[in-house]
Amino acid sequence: MSTELIIKLREMTGAGIMDCRNALKESNDDVDRACQWLREKGIASAVKRAGRLAKQGLVYSYIHGNGTLGVLIEVNCETDFVAKTEDFQNLVKEIAMQVAAAAPTYISREQIPASVLDAEKEIYKAQLKEEGKPEKIYDKIIEGKIEKFYTQVCLYDQIYIRDISGKETIKDLVTNAIAKIGENIIIKRFARFKLGEE
Repeated sequence: MSTELIIKLREMTGAGIMDCRNALKESNDDVDRACQWLREKGIASAVKRAGRLAKQGLVYSYIHGNGTLGVLIEVNCETDFVAKTEDFQNLVKEIAMQVAAAAPTYISREQIPASVLDAEKEIYKAQLKEEGKPEKIYDKIIEGKIEKFYTQVCLYDQIYIRDISGKETIKDLVTNAIAKIGENIIIKRFARFKLGEE
Protein backbone atom coordinates (compact mmCIF):
# COMPACT_ATOMS: atom_id res chain seq x y z
CA MET A 1 0.00 0.00 0.00
CA SER A 2 1.58 3.25 -1.14
CA THR A 3 1.46 6.61 0.58
CA GLU A 4 0.33 8.12 -2.74
CA LEU A 5 -2.80 5.94 -2.71
CA ILE A 6 -3.61 6.96 0.86
CA ILE A 7 -3.18 10.65 -0.02
CA LYS A 8 -5.33 10.25 -3.17
CA LEU A 9 -8.11 8.53 -1.22
CA ARG A 10 -7.92 11.13 1.54
CA GLU A 11 -8.27 13.96 -1.02
CA MET A 12 -11.21 12.21 -2.67
CA THR A 13 -13.14 11.45 0.52
CA GLY A 14 -11.88 13.76 3.27
CA ALA A 15 -11.55 10.67 5.51
CA GLY A 16 -8.79 10.31 8.11
CA ILE A 17 -5.44 8.69 7.28
CA MET A 18 -6.13 5.54 9.33
CA ASP A 19 -9.59 5.17 7.77
CA CYS A 20 -8.05 5.50 4.30
CA ARG A 21 -5.36 2.94 5.16
CA ASN A 22 -8.00 0.49 6.45
CA ALA A 23 -10.23 1.06 3.41
CA LEU A 24 -7.38 0.35 1.01
CA LYS A 25 -6.41 -2.73 2.98
CA GLU A 26 -10.01 -4.01 2.88
CA SER A 27 -10.28 -3.38 -0.86
CA ASN A 28 -6.84 -4.65 -1.98
CA ASP A 29 -5.67 -1.13 -2.96
CA ASP A 30 -8.65 -0.58 -5.29
CA VAL A 31 -9.40 3.14 -4.80
CA ASP A 32 -13.00 2.94 -6.09
CA ARG A 33 -13.83 0.03 -3.79
CA ALA A 34 -12.08 1.84 -0.94
CA CYS A 35 -14.31 4.89 -1.57
CA GLN A 36 -17.36 2.63 -1.39
CA TRP A 37 -16.07 1.04 1.85
CA LEU A 38 -15.61 4.49 3.40
CA ARG A 39 -19.05 5.58 2.22
CA GLU A 40 -20.63 2.54 3.87
CA LYS A 41 -18.67 3.27 7.04
CA GLY A 42 -19.78 6.91 6.83
CA ILE A 43 -23.38 5.90 6.41
CA ALA A 44 -23.14 3.83 9.57
CA SER A 45 -21.79 6.77 11.55
CA ALA A 46 -24.24 9.19 9.91
CA VAL A 47 -27.20 7.08 11.03
CA LYS A 48 -26.07 7.51 14.65
CA ARG A 49 -26.11 11.28 14.19
CA ALA A 50 -29.47 11.46 12.41
CA GLY A 51 -31.42 11.77 15.65
CA ARG A 52 -29.48 14.79 16.88
CA LEU A 53 -31.05 18.24 16.81
CA ALA A 54 -29.84 20.49 14.03
CA LYS A 55 -30.93 24.08 14.69
CA GLN A 56 -27.87 26.02 13.55
CA GLY A 57 -26.78 26.33 9.94
CA LEU A 58 -27.00 28.69 7.03
CA VAL A 59 -29.54 30.45 4.85
CA TYR A 60 -27.86 30.88 1.49
CA SER A 61 -28.86 32.62 -1.74
CA TYR A 62 -27.58 31.55 -5.13
CA ILE A 63 -28.19 33.72 -8.20
CA HIS A 64 -27.47 32.40 -11.70
CA GLY A 65 -27.67 33.65 -15.29
CA ASN A 66 -27.35 37.40 -14.69
CA GLY A 67 -30.23 37.40 -12.24
CA THR A 68 -32.66 35.23 -14.23
CA LEU A 69 -32.57 32.28 -11.81
CA GLY A 70 -32.28 32.28 -8.04
CA VAL A 71 -32.39 29.86 -5.11
CA LEU A 72 -32.86 30.55 -1.42
CA ILE A 73 -32.05 27.58 0.79
CA GLU A 74 -31.76 26.72 4.50
CA VAL A 75 -29.47 23.89 5.56
CA ASN A 76 -29.14 23.05 9.26
CA CYS A 77 -26.32 21.59 11.36
CA GLU A 78 -25.87 21.18 15.11
CA THR A 79 -23.46 23.98 16.02
CA ASP A 80 -22.69 27.54 15.00
CA PHE A 81 -19.01 26.51 14.79
CA VAL A 82 -19.69 23.98 12.00
CA ALA A 83 -22.02 26.43 10.22
CA LYS A 84 -19.02 28.76 9.79
CA THR A 85 -16.68 26.11 8.37
CA GLU A 86 -15.68 26.07 4.71
CA ASP A 87 -16.76 22.42 4.32
CA PHE A 88 -20.32 23.15 5.48
CA GLN A 89 -20.64 26.37 3.49
CA ASN A 90 -19.38 24.62 0.33
CA LEU A 91 -21.94 21.85 0.88
CA VAL A 92 -24.77 24.40 1.15
CA LYS A 93 -23.57 26.13 -2.02
CA GLU A 94 -23.47 22.81 -3.91
CA ILE A 95 -27.01 21.95 -2.79
CA ALA A 96 -28.24 25.41 -3.86
CA MET A 97 -26.65 24.90 -7.29
CA GLN A 98 -28.35 21.49 -7.52
CA VAL A 99 -31.73 23.12 -6.84
CA ALA A 100 -31.01 25.76 -9.50
CA ALA A 101 -29.96 23.17 -12.12
CA ALA A 102 -32.32 20.26 -11.43
CA ALA A 103 -35.45 22.11 -10.20
CA PRO A 104 -36.70 19.65 -7.56
CA THR A 105 -40.19 20.20 -6.13
CA TYR A 106 -39.71 18.47 -2.76
CA ILE A 107 -36.79 17.77 -0.41
CA SER A 108 -37.68 14.10 0.20
CA ARG A 109 -40.23 11.56 -1.01
CA GLU A 110 -41.97 11.74 2.39
CA GLN A 111 -43.06 15.30 1.54
CA ILE A 112 -44.98 14.30 -1.59
CA PRO A 113 -48.73 14.42 -0.92
CA ALA A 114 -50.53 11.11 -1.43
CA SER A 115 -52.85 12.86 -3.92
CA VAL A 116 -49.86 13.73 -6.14
CA LEU A 117 -48.60 10.12 -6.11
CA ASP A 118 -52.11 8.80 -6.82
CA ALA A 119 -52.44 11.16 -9.79
CA GLU A 120 -49.06 10.01 -11.18
CA LYS A 121 -50.09 6.35 -10.82
CA GLU A 122 -53.34 7.02 -12.68
CA ILE A 123 -51.40 8.67 -15.54
CA TYR A 124 -49.03 5.68 -15.76
CA LYS A 125 -51.96 3.25 -15.66
CA ALA A 126 -53.67 5.08 -18.53
CA GLN A 127 -50.43 5.01 -20.54
CA LEU A 128 -50.00 1.27 -19.98
CA LYS A 129 -53.60 0.65 -21.01
CA GLU A 130 -53.05 2.73 -24.16
CA GLU A 131 -49.92 0.68 -24.94
CA GLY A 132 -51.90 -2.54 -24.55
CA LYS A 133 -49.79 -3.93 -21.69
CA PRO A 134 -51.32 -6.81 -19.67
CA GLU A 135 -53.00 -5.56 -16.48
CA LYS A 136 -51.20 -8.13 -14.29
CA ILE A 137 -47.84 -6.34 -14.84
CA TYR A 138 -49.16 -2.80 -14.16
CA ASP A 139 -48.08 -2.70 -10.51
CA LYS A 140 -44.46 -3.66 -11.19
CA ILE A 141 -44.08 -1.17 -14.07
CA ILE A 142 -45.81 1.61 -12.10
CA GLU A 143 -43.50 0.96 -9.15
CA GLY A 144 -40.47 1.50 -11.41
CA LYS A 145 -41.97 4.66 -12.90
CA ILE A 146 -42.67 6.07 -9.40
CA GLU A 147 -39.02 5.44 -8.45
CA LYS A 148 -37.96 7.42 -11.54
CA PHE A 149 -40.48 10.14 -10.60
CA TYR A 150 -38.75 10.45 -7.19
CA THR A 151 -35.41 11.08 -8.90
CA GLN A 152 -36.96 13.94 -10.84
CA VAL A 153 -38.91 15.74 -8.11
CA CYS A 154 -37.13 14.90 -4.80
CA LEU A 155 -33.89 16.72 -4.02
CA TYR A 156 -32.49 13.86 -1.89
CA ASP A 157 -33.16 11.33 -4.68
CA GLN A 158 -31.63 13.41 -7.48
CA ILE A 159 -28.23 12.49 -8.91
CA TYR A 160 -25.67 15.08 -7.81
CA ILE A 161 -24.99 17.29 -10.86
CA ARG A 162 -21.20 17.15 -10.36
CA ASP A 163 -21.02 13.36 -10.03
CA ILE A 164 -19.61 12.06 -13.33
CA SER A 165 -20.36 8.44 -12.39
CA GLY A 166 -24.08 9.26 -12.33
CA LYS A 167 -24.56 7.29 -9.11
CA GLU A 168 -24.12 9.72 -6.19
CA THR A 169 -27.39 11.22 -5.00
CA ILE A 170 -27.82 14.39 -2.95
CA LYS A 171 -28.66 12.12 0.00
CA ASP A 172 -25.25 10.45 -0.49
CA LEU A 173 -23.60 13.88 -0.67
CA VAL A 174 -25.20 14.93 2.63
CA THR A 175 -24.45 11.58 4.28
CA ASN A 176 -20.78 11.82 3.30
CA ALA A 177 -20.67 15.38 4.68
CA ILE A 178 -22.18 14.16 7.98
CA ALA A 179 -19.48 11.48 8.20
CA LYS A 180 -16.72 14.01 7.44
CA ILE A 181 -17.97 16.93 9.54
CA GLY A 182 -19.27 14.85 12.44
CA GLU A 183 -22.64 16.57 12.87
CA ASN A 184 -26.17 15.91 11.74
CA ILE A 185 -27.06 17.95 8.62
CA ILE A 186 -30.60 18.54 7.36
CA ILE A 187 -31.85 20.32 4.26
CA LYS A 188 -34.67 22.28 5.86
CA ARG A 189 -36.30 24.17 2.97
CA PHE A 190 -35.69 25.86 -0.35
CA ALA A 191 -37.35 28.15 -2.87
CA ARG A 192 -36.42 28.39 -6.54
CA PHE A 193 -37.26 31.43 -8.66
CA LYS A 194 -36.97 31.58 -12.44
CA LEU A 195 -37.65 34.86 -14.21
CA GLY A 196 -41.02 34.83 -15.98
CA GLU A 197 -42.01 31.43 -14.60
CA GLU A 198 -45.43 31.06 -12.94
